[in-house]
Amino acid sequence: MSAVLKDPMKIWDIPGGIHPAEHKDLSNRTPIQALPLPKRLVLPLGQHIGAAAEPCVTVGQRVRKGEKIAEANGFVSVPLHAPTSGTIACIGEQPYPHASGMLAPAIVIDSDGLDEWLPLTPPADYRSLEPGELLTLIREAGINGLGGAGFPTAVKLTARPTQKIHTLIINGTECEPYITADDVLMRERAAELVAGIAVLAHLIQPEQVLIGIEDNKPEAAAAVQAACTGHDFQVRVFPTKYPSGGEKQLIQILTGVEVPSGGLPADIGILCQNVGTCVAIHDAVLLGKPLISRITTLTGAALARPGNVEALIGTPVRELLAFAGLDQGRLNRLIMGGPMMGFTLPSLDVPLIKTSNCLLASTAEELPAPAPAMPCIRCGECAEACPASLLPQQLHFFALGQEHEQLKAHNLFDCIECGACAYVCPSSIPLVQYYRVAKAEIRELEQKQLKAEHSKQRFEQRQERLRRAEEQKEAERKARAEKAARAKAAQAEAPPAAAASPADEALKKLKIEASMAQVALKKAEKQLAAHDTAELQAQVAELRRAAEAAQQALAEAQAAAPAPAPKAAGDEALKKAKIEAAMLKAQLRKLEKLDSPD
Repeated sequence: MSAVLKDPMKIWDIPGGIHPAEHKDLSNRTPIQALPLPKRLVLPLGQHIGAAAEPCVTVGQRVRKGEKIAEANGFVSVPLHAPTSGTIACIGEQPYPHASGMLAPAIVIDSDGLDEWLPLTPPADYRSLEPGELLTLIREAGINGLGGAGFPTAVKLTARPTQKIHTLIINGTECEPYITADDVLMRERAAELVAGIAVLAHLIQPEQVLIGIEDNKPEAAAAVQAACTGHDFQVRVFPTKYPSGGEKQLIQILTGVEVPSGGLPADIGILCQNVGTCVAIHDAVLLGKPLISRITTLTGAALARPGNVEALIGTPVRELLAFAGLDQGRLNRLIMGGPMMGFTLPSLDVPLIKTSNCLLASTAEELPAPAPAMPCIRCGECAEACPASLLPQQLHFFALGQEHEQLKAHNLFDCIECGACAYVCPSSIPLVQYYRVAKAEIRELEQKQLKAEHSKQRFEQRQERLRRAEEQKEAERKARAEKAARAKAAQAEAPPAAAASPADEALKKLKIEASMAQVALKKAEKQLAAHDTAELQAQVAELRRAAEAAQQALAEAQAAAPAPAPKAAGDEALKKAKIEAAMLKAQLRKLEKLDSPD
């Protein structure tokens, strides 16, 4: 047992917390029901924290149930699978479950009514797999957390190389009012839950496994306790208090250890997983099924038949509420999630996503509009209710003044946005909304600063490249200038060439004339062979006499000339090159005349 943990059998309390009306009996009295197969499913590509998935299908393509339709797009991402068989009808902007009413990229599937599964291929024995293979299997099943913000499960399970996870905590708390999805899941699928926990325990090898359940779920606790027979898993039942289901709060309740400010549970060797996530891991590893459905609570006074349903991901909210008997006339607010941490949906056309654990169709009497916000009276009720031991009043003032450094110094990002402070505020100040806006502003500013720093680095790197290129060019220019200067100096130091004598000039001229005569003669003979005419015969005879005369004159001149003085190899090569150039020019002129005789 790790020395970090305290008494393993003791239950600790958390600071703050509240006891709002639960209203869970509206939906926990009936078993989980199956919905009729929807005609159309809308699957947003971003259903979790991290990068949205990338489509790997095309419009018009037929897909089968469980077939991958979008690939994970990065490390913190998971793929998306078809919840039923049908045809890809559209890939583009669709309604998205968000308070803003924004659209988001999605894949739309028109069901063919067959609900035809892709062949499932679960491993014969997951215990024989390497940890990396098991993590890949969980990742490829598209599993993200089903109880909170939806963090990709495989990423969360990837323990740091230097940190050993000694305690695995399974969160069955479900402290939010109205929501009972995890409650009925534990009652009806406790065996699958324990099998999924066993997969996690095999993967991370913790020293202990703790299952936390609030005491307002006695049937669920009994079912899980019975299913744990034969396993070394400890079921811990503790008093109901909101928000004991928060990850850091549950860790403190079960272990007495606090997660450091700004830290993660893995920093102290603890890992938390929701019960719904564990059942999804069971389905993926033991059955080969990807995450394509979830248990969702349909509740609220505006519904005639509240309860829990197993709904396919992408099912339109309108169909879910119609199944539960929505009275449109009584509906005042439709909340996705619970009344404390959920958000109001602006439309019934949005789809169910992987993190949608509840749809609360409330009436005006059930959840009346909040009273107008009044000035803070500094009563301190918010500080007493805060489960993170923050100072909500001070955070509120700093948020109003946009004092971002003070907000960070007062640990704004430790706020879990549970709403306990706003719940007890006698001035009806919507404190959580201020905190959310302040967090968004800080993140945006940090992102801008990061981009500015990145741009600055790129600019400085470009300037450095330009500077190096200019230095290289300058060095090359200097090298060329030095080379030219050396050549000029060498030319100036060389002795001047002796002037050619008249005899040499005459001999040179005779050589050129003899060569030209020979070339002209050969060309004329070639023309005569091709076209035997009297005119060409006369011209060849004349050229032959001229060539013989030129050759004879050259021979006489060479015999009469004195022996030449030795010359440098460079002068001889230059002279030879000049002669060859002159001969080529003469040949060219002569050939032009012969090719076109007048």
